Amino acid sequence: MRSPIHIVDVERLATWTRYRAGLCDNCQANCCTMPVEVRLADLVRLGLVDPFEAEHEEVRLIARRLLKAGQIERYTAKAGVFTLPRRASGDCRYLDAATRRCTVYAQRPDTCRRHPQVGPRPGHCPYGARTARA
Repeated sequence: MRSPIHIVDVERLATWTRYRAGLCDNCQANCCTMPVEVRLADLVRLGLVDPFEAEHEEVRLIARRLLKAGQIERYTAKAGVFTLPRRASGDCRYLDAATRRCTVYAQRPDTCRRHPQVGPRPGHCPYGARTARA
């Protein structure tokens, strides 16, 4: 009999676990498989946009450059939100595949800093969002 393979199903919000202290200690970075929406200040902190450029260049031109370079997946002008690209696995581009830890933790975007207070189910984490497949 084959053992079940556990996959993360972040789309099923009902499977998420209410956040509690220490939950991240044993986490496998399930939250890092969701799209990461960032603002211009986050891109400056990540070093993708120069502070001078952010202050003096039109945001749409910055977005065009970042899209062309593959440093963002999309830009929503109305909301002023950029979406970071993910790897083929669905992981955030800044997640170390071996350790499952953030490689830019000190510079991480505000969305990541404020998780799980913000997101599709505030106060909950996809930590428990696992389903078994045979």
